[in-house]
Amino acid sequence: MASLAAQIKEWGQALGFQQVGITDTDLSKAETHLDNWLANNFHGSMDYMQRHGHKRSRPALLHPGTSRVISVRMDYLPEPDSAMNQALENPFSAYVSRYALGRDYHKLMRTRLQKLADRIHGQIGPFGYRAFVDSAPVLEKALAEKAGLGWIGKHSNLINRKAGSWFFLGEIFTDLPLPVDKSATEHCGACRACLDVCPTQAIVAPYQVDARRCVSYLTIELHGPIPEPLRPLIGNRIYGCDDCQIICPWNRFAKLTSEKDFNPRHRLNTQELLDVFAWSEQEFLTRTEGSAIRRIGHERWLRNIAVALGNAPKSEVIVEALKTRLLHPSELVQEHVKWALDRQFGGI
Repeated sequence: MASLAAQIKEWGQALGFQQVGITDTDLSKAETHLDNWLANNFHGSMDYMQRHGHKRSRPALLHPGTSRVISVRMDYLPEPDSAMNQALENPFSAYVSRYALGRDYHKLMRTRLQKLADRIHGQIGPFGYRAFVDSAPVLEKALAEKAGLGWIGKHSNLINRKAGSWFFLGEIFTDLPLPVDKSATEHCGACRACLDVCPTQAIVAPYQVDARRCVSYLTIELHGPIPEPLRPLIGNRIYGCDDCQIICPWNRFAKLTSEKDFNPRHRLNTQELLDVFAWSEQEFLTRTEGSAIRRIGHERWLRNIAVALGNAPKSEVIVEALKTRLLHPSELVQEHVKWALDRQFGGI
């Protein structure tokens, strides 16, 4: 098993994963943290976070027979932080979280994990396994931390001392009795940069994120109207938020991705708000094909951009653009457009 574990790590790196670790399934500490988080209603409308009971923290309940988890990470950073800061500082720029600029990572990583499982099968014959990439009730960060891939930082993202936090995670649940790796240790120290920089103060305490205030939740997970008090704080972020990662000092060690599929498509890293607001539903579907962005749909896309336009400096061009969506069939879009117009006319 020790020899097989070493081979699995070699095969994983050959398949494009920057790191592979192995852990057992004891997530009792993470389960307590999750239960407390849910009890505080920090999950907002994400009912799926509690729908599966303890399947999320007890891997064998999700996939019977699981005794080990092979955890992998894949770097995705498509550009240096200077480019991200430039986009955030331009109020007319449409800021999209950098994980979503390229191809949807779910399919790419799932394919690679399947290839890894096939390599194991080719070596030892049939074995019990199931691969996951952010597609089932899995505590991927807690598993990755136990597998030695990094530690969960105060912003709740996983951080690696040599690679920062700009990476995706994936897992293979298996019944193979592989030797486990040493858990990662925590290295945030007294730093609170992520807490201070969060535009909506969603990191309510170290290691505690109230999703109901998080820009990523508001622009991606939330289906209804964005709470009005939070709209001005969102700025020009139209899909997700990267502020807590950009500011993290450990990301000075992050490397740009070598995966071409994670490079920006359709100039999504440099688009202007007015341009993406003008996209028809068909244009939206065409330009987000194969992208994680498509999951929010055109309606929420317009909702988010309307908020960003309301936050932009007063402009007659913006006012005219907003007016074109006043009669949009969606009441959700109409309401956010009217709010944005009020902001523009008020010159706030």
